[in-house]
Amino acid sequence: MYKHLLIPTDGSELSAGAVSSGVKFAQSLGADVTFLYVQPEFPLPIAGEGAMLAPESRDEFAQGTREQAEKVLAEAVAIAQKAGVKADSLTEVSDIPYQVIINAAQNQGCDLVFMASHGRKGLAGLLIGSETHKVLTHCKVPVLVYR
Repeated sequence: MYKHLLIPTDGSELSAGAVSSGVKFAQSLGADVTFLYVQPEFPLPIAGEGAMLAPESRDEFAQGTREQAEKVLAEAVAIAQKAGVKADSLTEVSDIPYQVIINAAQNQGCDLVFMASHGRKGLAGLLIGSETHKVLTHCKVPVLVYR
């Protein structure tokens, strides 16, 4: 049926559940997996009342998001290896996660995207909107949504 699953993850609790369930699903199919972490771009400073809000430098931000991506992806690959599922991982920097997910599915030759129903919470989630919804409406590869 499916031979290669793309499993996007952002390290959230729901996303971690999708990783575990996606690996079990891949194991039952004898499929390979590719894990994807989309690192956010450096936020532009916001000026208001004369104050610039930039908590860290561009380099510090990039290093922090890269380290987070490596940690989350290493944990996902370890789960797959423990289950005997062949796994690769990749990361990309973008503020358009749904497009990266779609492109990765196509470029990696995946025949199913297995992803959480939503990811980041709070203000970031409201500003970004539902990346899962965008993947569902734009992706030509089948999408299985984990809730």
